[in-house]
Amino acid sequence: MLLVVNGRVVTRDQNQPYVEDGAVAIDGPTIVAVGPRQDLERKYPDAEQVDARGGIVMPGLINCHTHIYSGLARGLAIKGCNPTNFLENLEQQWWAIDRKLYLDGTRASAYATILDSLRNGVTTIFDHHASYAEIPGSLFAIKDVAHELGIRANLCYEVSDRDGQEKCDQAIAENADFARWAAQQDDGMIAAMFGGHATFTLSDATMDKMAQANNGLTGFHIHVSEGMNDVYDSLQNHYGVRPVERLLNHGLLGPNTMLGHCIHVTPGEMDIIKETGTWLVNNPESNMGNAVGCAPVLEFFRRGIPVCMGTDAYTHDMLESLKVFLIIQRHNAGMPNVGWNEDMTMLFRNNAAMATKYFKRDLGVLREGAAADLAIFDYKPFTPFGADNVDGHILFGLEGKNCRTTIVNGKVLYKDREFVAYDEDRINAWTMEQAKRLWGDLNGRTY
Repeated sequence: MLLVVNGRVVTRDQNQPYVEDGAVAIDGPTIVAVGPRQDLERKYPDAEQVDARGGIVMPGLINCHTHIYSGLARGLAIKGCNPTNFLENLEQQWWAIDRKLYLDGTRASAYATILDSLRNGVTTIFDHHASYAEIPGSLFAIKDVAHELGIRANLCYEVSDRDGQEKCDQAIAENADFARWAAQQDDGMIAAMFGGHATFTLSDATMDKMAQANNGLTGFHIHVSEGMNDVYDSLQNHYGVRPVERLLNHGLLGPNTMLGHCIHVTPGEMDIIKETGTWLVNNPESNMGNAVGCAPVLEFFRRGIPVCMGTDAYTHDMLESLKVFLIIQRHNAGMPNVGWNEDMTMLFRNNAAMATKYFKRDLGVLREGAAADLAIFDYKPFTPFGADNVDGHILFGLEGKNCRTTIVNGKVLYKDREFVAYDEDRINAWTMEQAKRLWGDLNGRTY
């Protein structure tokens, strides 16, 4: 039995949204009680205690779109890489990396991404992987790292025609094999989607193969209209059909599918998304960094389309994305009073709903029966703090680096800013060797 005490408990439960001096009781992988500290200490006198030190105790954060394969890119400069548009950025940087990523590089990327996620209070990730140097077994390699480090992970492989038919077929098979394996698991820790890169690198035949190989196993996770490349390709090469309509025609939409970005979609495409019950995921910092535009998220909400929040691996700090989403939407709309409700709904409600759908556990909430995924953030308010202004304090007062302790599935993985379940230095040393190999392969030199 574990008892998290001495914190301001933000539950995201409408029946009990906030407990001033609260506690969370955990038995195995499940929360068994949330309430006033004195009540739970009296009820569970023998429980091991985790001291929140007066900070904020909240549900573990969920990242609905990231890319483990970019995990070794921090600080990397590829010779000759000087992109002037989105396609050049893919060709010169990200596709160059994934073409040199073998299984050990994939594992190292997973270690780097997951450790950083846990350090920022993220307890669940939805990853969209690519490692075209070595595809078979790549999702299983990531799964092994996720199990070792203890994070919840929904995994898929990025199917694409860009590296030829053999690689494309391997990617389809990797998705299908992993989805079948994941369907047999019942611990609520690993799940699967069926990945696709983007419509401009997917032929009609490949989309049909994806649908056939998936055969209803799971939903699809695909980039859509991130840049204008998707739009131009569809209109010019597919008889004037736009990207979302192509996905509809090939049976890739539906309530279990999540489309990334959707920056350049039309009202007609929004209608299709809404009518099929398809979900979207917005990645504000990545969109700004790639200079591809600002997704019309406010319009998505107005139409009743569910939108989640991700990072696209630009960062692993979901609270950073929370901040940036609000300012880019306000800047884009030219209105300083929009985006607040959408921002909070995406991160704290829709991400939780998507994760709950796939992991079959009650996630993103602290209440009896929910999964024991928690993050504790250091915070000493100097203005009034209570149930009615929690989100304002989180938006303007917290960052991922404020995370003190992370608990996943009832296990304390990161405590008082130190990993307690494994040797971080040993993992980082091995990861560094893999990064040097990757960088050497990319630049033809020794690091």
